Amino acid sequence: MGLGGLILLLALGSVLLTMANTLYSSYRVQRDLLIRNTLEANRVYAAKLAESTETHLDSTMQQLAYSARVLASNMDVPARLAEEADRLRLQTRSLNSVAIVRRDGTLVAVSPATLRVAGTSVKTDWGHALLTTRTPAISEPFISSTGRLIIFISHPIIDAEGRLLGYLGGTIYLNAKNMLHTILDRHYYRDSSYVYVVDRKGTIIFHPDNTHVGKSIIKNAVVRAVTGGEAGSQDVQTLYGVDMLAGYAPVKSTGWGIVVQKSTETTLANLNHLALVTFGNSIPFLLLSLVFIWWFSRLISRPLGQLAENARMVATPDGMGKIEKILCWYLEADRLKKALLRGMSLTSSELDKLNQQTITDALTGLRNRRGLANALDLYRQAGQSFAAITLDVDHFKAINDRYGHDVGDQVLKHIAGLMRAGSRGGDMASRSGGEEFVILLPGSSQENAFHIAERLREAVERTPNPTGGVITISLGVAHFPSSAEAVGEVLKQSDIALYQAKRSGRNKTVSYRKEPAGAVAPH
Repeated sequence: MGLGGLILLLALGSVLLTMANTLYSSYRVQRDLLIRNTLEANRVYAAKLAESTETHLDSTMQQLAYSARVLASNMDVPARLAEEADRLRLQTRSLNSVAIVRRDGTLVAVSPATLRVAGTSVKTDWGHALLTTRTPAISEPFISSTGRLIIFISHPIIDAEGRLLGYLGGTIYLNAKNMLHTILDRHYYRDSSYVYVVDRKGTIIFHPDNTHVGKSIIKNAVVRAVTGGEAGSQDVQTLYGVDMLAGYAPVKSTGWGIVVQKSTETTLANLNHLALVTFGNSIPFLLLSLVFIWWFSRLISRPLGQLAENARMVATPDGMGKIEKILCWYLEADRLKKALLRGMSLTSSELDKLNQQTITDALTGLRNRRGLANALDLYRQAGQSFAAITLDVDHFKAINDRYGHDVGDQVLKHIAGLMRAGSRGGDMASRSGGEEFVILLPGSSQENAFHIAERLREAVERTPNPTGGVITISLGVAHFPSSAEAVGEVLKQSDIALYQAKRSGRNKTVSYRKEPAGAVAPH
């Protein structure tokens, strides 16, 4: 993977991780805040309901206390007793029924009259117990003879001399319409939360769904807490496995517990929807970010990629030129470009020196055998046609013997100079070894090469040389592809032609001709 891909991957990963972390963190913060607010709201609401229930029960007890004082002087007036019983029941709707009981346990007045129990005796143990107590009381919830779940609120009737004359009491139907039911059922939250009430034993005595009334749920953690007198809030799982957010508060006068709760799933439903909306709204920004990141990563990586690509062309003539044209618009790439150019310049200079030394004959300055081989390889790769002239100095051993090796070296230099002077710009002159030389003429015909060889031969013969006398050379000419089918055969053929020139008297030029019998004829 290239630098652009790495930058894109890194940036993309960063953006996605940042976005995911932001969305997740935002979701968690809002989720926790929503849960805390819901728990606190439910706690406050439960406390408010408990306070309202306490106030209502206290108000009801005060009404009973007032009526008890009024009735203390009217226990022998049946009409007055019935009138007060009706007034208590109808005035505030706090009580579903009212009963007045004499000291001997006889019901002397009942409202509503449809109950038809006046004149009968109290039959419950709890009712008999009230005939011996002088304090107000609120009963535990119980099932009445009519099958209703009720509580009974009572107040003793005591005359001016302090004698207990009986008691006055009222029933509240826990699953019927009355003021207490109104307080608990008037739910001001416009959501799916609801209220239920348990007695001190953990039995449901009020619930929006009447089918739950009478069920014991003491195993519920919230119920255990509130029946123990605690107020607070917590997330809890119901006996049916539903996660709920509950607030609770006790009604101290009765030992009841009021619980306000809402399911966690419902609470978070809007948040989940909001999270999806937020994610959907962020998609266009994400796509724009990805496009920008892709474009910017390409912009950053392009100079480095171009530098890396052209750095492989350090040995080519146009490598440095291409690198110089690369636009490096930021500091690091510009520094790398300059360092690369300096390095390539030094390397090129050193390589040129080294290459020149390895392919140059130290004595004549012409190409050596390696330089000759390199040139032939280039011609082979390019499919270049060329002519080859092979020559050596006639009787060179005699020159060395007569004038010495130093003069012999000067003769070789002299001939090399004449070769350079007679060569075209693209020709390559080399010393292949000893007194033997090779000239390669790219693009030249065999006939043209023959004429060039002849001019060189004549120049050597007539030009003054270090010996002071006359020296001559013999030359052989061959051509690719007219005389040779392979590049490697050209030098062999020019050697054959050179050998023929020497055998025919030296100081001659012979052009190789491909004959059926392999014969070589002078040109």
